Amino acid sequence: MVTVLLSGLLFTRASYVRMKGQTDAPQDRGCLVGISFFILGLGTLLPWNFFMTASLYFQGRLNTTEWSNGTAVERKEYHFNNWMTLLSQLPLLLFTLLNSILYQRISEAMRIAGSLVFILLLFILTAVLVKVPMEEDRFFSVTMATIWFINSFGAVLQGSLFGLVGLLPQKYSTVFMSGQGLAGTFAAIAMLLAIASDADSESAALGYFITPCVGTVITLFSYLLLPRLEFAQYHLNKSSKYEADTTDELLKESSTVENGKLKGHANGSVSSSLAEAKPGPDGNKQAFLSLEQVEKTQAKASVIEVFRKIWVMAFCVTFVFTVTLSVFPAVTADVKTIFPGKWERFFLSVCCFLIFNINDWLGRTITTFIRWPRKESPLFPVLVISRVVFVPLLMLCNVQERSFLPVYFPHDAAFTVIMALFSVSSGYFVCLSMSYAPQSSPLLPPEGSCLDMHAHEYTHMHTHTDLEVKRR
Repeated sequence: MVTVLLSGLLFTRASYVRMKGQTDAPQDRGCLVGISFFILGLGTLLPWNFFMTASLYFQGRLNTTEWSNGTAVERKEYHFNNWMTLLSQLPLLLFTLLNSILYQRISEAMRIAGSLVFILLLFILTAVLVKVPMEEDRFFSVTMATIWFINSFGAVLQGSLFGLVGLLPQKYSTVFMSGQGLAGTFAAIAMLLAIASDADSESAALGYFITPCVGTVITLFSYLLLPRLEFAQYHLNKSSKYEADTTDELLKESSTVENGKLKGHANGSVSSSLAEAKPGPDGNKQAFLSLEQVEKTQAKASVIEVFRKIWVMAFCVTFVFTVTLSVFPAVTADVKTIFPGKWERFFLSVCCFLIFNINDWLGRTITTFIRWPRKESPLFPVLVISRVVFVPLLMLCNVQERSFLPVYFPHDAAFTVIMALFSVSSGYFVCLSMSYAPQSSPLLPPEGSCLDMHAHEYTHMHTHTDLEVKRR
């Protein structure tokens, strides 16, 4: 998590330096670039949100009851929510780390468009399986494999888009994150519409999973539209030209060694090995370090220096997600309503997923107007740590089945209020921590925004999900 946060901070700084002074950019006509990045932001989190919100569908297929001679036969408990959370967040971590390798070997267009195509195919597979009868163990295995691969491609997509939006003015990062913040609400509303329809359960589930297929296609078209928009084309080409010019200047400055000449490659690149040595003041020969080695040394120093400045905020971000993922959705999705009947079908989608996503987005939005406590205040980490109180509060709601703890908050209203406070505080403290982090380091521009780093925030959750699997 800290690695991802640091990489986001350093990339924000690099983007700021790269784009500084560029004031002759064309206008974003019709806000088409902004709309495209909003859709791209929404599309990056469709896999996680649509599988999470459909927990009732998956549990219904995995935990059916069989009857033998008039008696119910006990079935295997799959703990779908626990495994779904683990296998969603773990690949996000692994493939986010692999992004630093992939971007050197695979083009941006291939990473983004290719990931979207594979995500679309996996959503189509999930929709098709709704109508395919399958033995429970096999269905569970296929679903878990689908969740793993769809979130792996989602991680590559998310990291690549994070780098892309960082090349544009900061407000586009805000738009991108607005799309991500509403992905969960979009999934929850889609589930509510599926439940409210008069169709049978299979047809409703099919319609639900067709929705992200359409959303992914629109996301793909939004990405393909970007190179055709003058505003986006200007910033992306400007960045590429800047990097090429900077490389040429560095090569020219380092073009002389012992006899005033450097033995380079025909294409102007520099070997990664040491260049020829040149005599020093004492007559001894001194090794000339290559550009690659110098860059690695500077990057290492920058990472260490940045971490020393932001470690408190990095801890706060980590702890917020530790608390959030320890109970959502693995615990909260098992809460039952005390009002059986028609409301029972809507209870989880409304009181768990819709309430969480709306209030999480609201908490992030509040930071635009209110920023309390200040980043220097010792009260800030204290309030972040105090969120741990939500873990026992939610576990004492009407979570079923339970073996040990009593139910102290059985009413639906109590669960709804706790969930609202839980999600508002999560969004608020995450966004506040990420907005304070760039301000804590002089290496970063003051314009550095929490929104530049949100594209990776869900990768932070992976480290806590295995604890939830073991808890059950």
